Amino acid sequence: MIPDDYLKSIPDLAPLFAGADHVDVKFVDAPMDLRLFLARFMTYRPWWLVLLYRARAVLVRMLGMRQESVPLPEITPESVSFTPGDPCHFFTVTCGRDGEYLAAHHADKHLRADLLVAREWMGDGINRFHVGTIVRHAHWTGPVYFALIRPFHHLVVTMMMRAAVKA
Repeated sequence: MIPDDYLKSIPDLAPLFAGADHVDVKFVDAPMDLRLFLARFMTYRPWWLVLLYRARAVLVRMLGMRQESVPLPEITPESVSFTPGDPCHFFTVTCGRDGEYLAAHHADKHLRADLLVAREWMGDGINRFHVGTIVRHAHWTGPVYFALIRPFHHLVVTMMMRAAVKA
């Protein structure tokens, strides 16, 4: 199976892949539900990630963009929303179905990023969590910015997934 096939098989998520400039999908298996995985995934904030975000602020200014301070509330499994338009960390919920999948997006001057997370039942109490990132460039600075952060993006998403299943 191609990594993004499972996400594309979900009717609400499939259209989000159209016109993408970048797609990556990773997965991890764990004996937990989607709400717990999302809460742990979205609230992962080690010191080195805070430093990367500060370094990002310098890059953003060099490209003529702004990095606004976004409050990052704690997310509990009970507070995860699947309702379109609701906040989900610094994203906005696009669509979702409790226990099955969540799509959220963040749009900026330079790009739009969609985060997709879906649960696939594997049996014996194990779920596979597919985590997808879809990027669309909105300005000439989009591909420049994403080329510079892409290696860190892969590291950050992988570490967020690991932390979610080990916490």
